[in-house]
Amino acid sequence: MIDKRWIGAAFAGSVLMVSGADSWQASWIGVDGTGIEITPNPEAVKEGVPDKKRKKKMPKPSGYWTCFRKGIKLDKAPDHAVAKIAVDSKYWLWINGEQVVFEGQLKRGPNPKDTYYDTVDLSAHLKKGDNTIALLVWYFGKSGFSHNDSGKAGLIFDASIDDKPLLSDASWKTIIHPAYGFTGAPHPNIRLPESNIRFDAQKDMLDWQMPGFDDSQWLAATEYGTVPCDPWNNLILRPIPLWKDFGLKDYVNVDELPSVSTGEPIIAKLPYNAQITPYLKVEGPAGQLIDLRMDNYRGGGPPNVRAEYVTRAGVQEYESLGWMNGHEMHYTIPAGFKILALKYRETGYDTEFTGTFECDDEFFNRYRQKALRTLYVTMRDTYFDCPDRERAQWWGDAVNELGEAFYVLDPRSSDLAQKGILELMNWQKDDGTIFSPVPGNYTRELPMQMLNSVGYFGFWTYYLYSGDLETIRTVYPGVKRYLEVWQIGDDGLVIPRKGGWTWGDWGKDKDMTILYNGWFYLALKGQKLMAEAVGETADIPVITARMKSIEANFNKTFWTGKEYRSPGYKGSTDDRAHALAVISGLAQPEQYPAILEVFRTEEHCSPYMEKYVGEALYQMRFEEDAIARAKKRYNYMTAHEYTTLFEGWEIGRKGFGGGTINHAWSGGMLTLLSQYGAGVAPVTPGYETYQVLPQMGSLQFIKTIVPSVKGDIKLELHNQTDAFSINLVSPEHTEAMVGLPKPSGGSVKHITANGETVWEDGQATQLPNGLRFVEETEHYIKFSARPGDWKFSTFY
Repeated sequence: MIDKRWIGAAFAGSVLMVSGADSWQASWIGVDGTGIEITPNPEAVKEGVPDKKRKKKMPKPSGYWTCFRKGIKLDKAPDHAVAKIAVDSKYWLWINGEQVVFEGQLKRGPNPKDTYYDTVDLSAHLKKGDNTIALLVWYFGKSGFSHNDSGKAGLIFDASIDDKPLLSDASWKTIIHPAYGFTGAPHPNIRLPESNIRFDAQKDMLDWQMPGFDDSQWLAATEYGTVPCDPWNNLILRPIPLWKDFGLKDYVNVDELPSVSTGEPIIAKLPYNAQITPYLKVEGPAGQLIDLRMDNYRGGGPPNVRAEYVTRAGVQEYESLGWMNGHEMHYTIPAGFKILALKYRETGYDTEFTGTFECDDEFFNRYRQKALRTLYVTMRDTYFDCPDRERAQWWGDAVNELGEAFYVLDPRSSDLAQKGILELMNWQKDDGTIFSPVPGNYTRELPMQMLNSVGYFGFWTYYLYSGDLETIRTVYPGVKRYLEVWQIGDDGLVIPRKGGWTWGDWGKDKDMTILYNGWFYLALKGQKLMAEAVGETADIPVITARMKSIEANFNKTFWTGKEYRSPGYKGSTDDRAHALAVISGLAQPEQYPAILEVFRTEEHCSPYMEKYVGEALYQMRFEEDAIARAKKRYNYMTAHEYTTLFEGWEIGRKGFGGGTINHAWSGGMLTLLSQYGAGVAPVTPGYETYQVLPQMGSLQFIKTIVPSVKGDIKLELHNQTDAFSINLVSPEHTEAMVGLPKPSGGSVKHITANGETVWEDGQATQLPNGLRFVEETEHYIKFSARPGDWKFSTFY
């Protein structure tokens, strides 16, 4: 959440959170005078040019690795020692030879100018007497779709040790690490700011992080200036945790790995698709090349990241520090080398898988586990579309991902959504438009993804589940500016805008005019709710008038009597357009049977938009069709041996289905199973009031834990022919609106709560303390329950 210590500063009409410059005393430092000159990659700095318009040559390597050391003497072990650290681009920290941080620093881009910084508690690592602080800094040297290059490597280290400063300055020793270099082609595709890593162990400085290492030949660090200092400018507190380090682990097939290499690739298997750094310990001669890459090296088509290790003589061990992802690590080790150990280190976003879901249908249990794995492997510096080809925060993906996270991960995961929301609006252009992915060098607006991001399923969903009103208050002015860019035409509908990339979805048969109006209406719906929440009541009449204009003209223009189709559209009936008509509320109940027939016969949308088709089916109360369609659509990828879900429907099969094997936008049914199947969703922001309105359809059993910001909601549902039961553990400081489902075509005989009859003969009876009758609707008999354990049974 936003740290109250930071002050607001205007930028491009939005608000960003910056540190006060007077809170920093240290200088930015680096290494100069080495004769090394880094030239930015000319392909990487061509902003906003689609791949098809680029020359096909791959980018040149860029960047370098720098070592820093500082010795200090302490009179006693400190009680309090906290360091603020920033670099461009990544760092690793050791104190007294012990690693304290494995890959610190977020990629640059809280806004187009500034830089993030970390805080690290050093108190457990410093001791009385002499201490050695060492950092390895990797400067990418180029921008990409997830990183905004400053143009200069640098480090700032500002620590307070029992109120005494330890500051980076010219007394620090530094050197370019001689062992790191560049591989030959192919290099990673232009979307990635990271380069391949080549490490020549013959040039290594063994134990340079350790106390007692002789750094007398190193250079004195060059001071560049204090905060705010060009080109790093203001420093923004890292809003998400440092990575979770799972430690070095054996591969799943460790017992099958050879003890002596034959020269053929060695395939080391992981338990699931993960973000990992590979480790090896071998014995052999000097000057031999070991190739390190994953099975996902070509994930999504173009080259991603790989590594090379050049051996020194004898026994040696090495861990390549640039993370990769996949299901298998491929080591190509020269023949004759003794293999003493091959391991991997998984790192990732620091959150726990506290949300659970299981049901009587094994298809959905398997699908959900894959969706969870896909979500986790697409979280790090930002939410991103995929962990191999791009690592970019496309906001269509991010909307689906943040929705999934609220049902499977602990509340720390929402910090990543908040970070993305602030970044999106802090990169807003002077003309009011917003674009993604940010941070980075791709500056083209995808209008429909932007409408989704700022609207009901994006920013409003974040607030509804997190209760973080301050973030909504911060970004609301930017949301208003963006939606004012859009205009209503003479026909009372929104005027489509091409933006930089007129993208409605992957696949074919997109009825774009309807999609524009559906997304715009949902954006207005989200804006209206946010305006009410932050007290911007003067905006509401304008927002309402625009919504009413679309309401008055949407069905009149697009509804043919049996389907939605915009004038002039010649393609097949678009299932996406019908999904947006329903979930926006623009479609009316009398249209639902015809819309259902569309969903039963038309399948054009990508896995990204399939989430909204499923949501529409649940909202129309065709839950059995939602289940049946999901099982049909997701069958291939759910049955596949991969542990993650795909970008396209059928990777490797003929027809549409290309892309990567790990795209979390395909996990929308994970959200729907909990939100609608189990029926758990907040009614008021931050779960002060939430609902349990199950729509189980053909499912007979659901057991779930929903990790709300108020605490875990534990729920067990049993759906039988003659009865329905709900076992609920409701956390403190909440009110649960529990709906007991009514049978289709039948009636409820009686309901019990914790063993007492609370409904009989069509009306509520004497209720126990903490339970209140609310209403009877078409589908439910509803009660309000205070926190605690509740067991409801409905008899038909």
